[in-house]
Amino acid sequence: MMSFASWGNALYSGEKSYPIVDKRKTWLIAGFTLIILSIILVGARGLNPSIEFSGGSQFLITGTSDTSQSRAYDVLNNHGIREGIRVAELGQSGVRVQTAQVSPEEIAQIRDELAGAYGVDSGNIEATNIGPSWGGEVTKKAAQSLVIFLVLVGAMMAVYFLSWSMSFAALFALGHDIFLTAGFFALTQVEVSPATVIGFLTILAYSLYDTVVVFDRVRELTSSITAQSRYTFGEMVNLAINQTLVRSINTSIVALLPVGAILFLGSFLLGAGTLTDISLALFVGMVAGTLSSVFIAPAMLVTVEERRKKIKQHTERVLKLRKPLSKDGEEPVSIRVSNPTRGRHLGQQAQPKRKQRNKKR
Repeated sequence: MMSFASWGNALYSGEKSYPIVDKRKTWLIAGFTLIILSIILVGARGLNPSIEFSGGSQFLITGTSDTSQSRAYDVLNNHGIREGIRVAELGQSGVRVQTAQVSPEEIAQIRDELAGAYGVDSGNIEATNIGPSWGGEVTKKAAQSLVIFLVLVGAMMAVYFLSWSMSFAALFALGHDIFLTAGFFALTQVEVSPATVIGFLTILAYSLYDTVVVFDRVRELTSSITAQSRYTFGEMVNLAINQTLVRSINTSIVALLPVGAILFLGSFLLGAGTLTDISLALFVGMVAGTLSSVFIAPAMLVTVEERRKKIKQHTERVLKLRKPLSKDGEEPVSIRVSNPTRGRHLGQQAQPKRKQRNKKR
């Protein structure tokens, strides 16, 4: 069985290659389908905003030995509150109760009754009223930040790669990740809090980084693509994907392991809270970003580039010069490059000699 290192060397040298670009129509159709489904989910089910966005009253109970949610429901039902109730356990000794906004007088009564129901002192219950204006301001700022981010990133990538098509493909993959993450939260109805928005904005940078790694290799391999007549633009892009595949996998695993640990810690040990909000957004976004950088962004890049006259003519010339090896079509071309040379210790004799200093008499 081939080791991971040998598999990576085989991918880099072209000894082993996956025809990712050849199936670009499949990846793009899948990407567009997921985007449309995400839009439908957000429109039909909507997102589940937290109390910071919708406004309301919140009670944080600490130091209780009984975290049963039914006690909180009983207290709120006694006050005629039966809708918009959210009760969640916070670790082993905490409970969070959220309701529609109530008057300050009623907050004091509910707090005392919750203290009696859970057997704690009233001082162990933090009661606050949260208005929706703050959440609206956060949403507005987040939307502004997203627009500014996309504009600056698009301009930066166009300048860095000297190619508007790479910039467009990267932004398309970025949009794919945004819609996919939003669709996931709409499907699962996981609460969207300000921490979720922070995680949501963070994944944009990660997704972009992974795409830039692939495109940087694409730029190196296709810098003089029209000067040769052996390989097409799409074949060189496919080589770039295979050569960076191991790096993408390693980067994703290293990033997902701590995020997954935080997600597990926040969901199962500490209960619903900030850790779950931000870690879930990061986890879903990182998975989507890894997949889009390998499948969606390169597929869109090749699709756009092959519509350019220069690349289109070059592809036609390469295919015309290439002799068909079978009646059904051409045999897939395997691009081979030299394997990276492994380093080795050259021994003490190869080490630089230290000059001896003359001793002063």
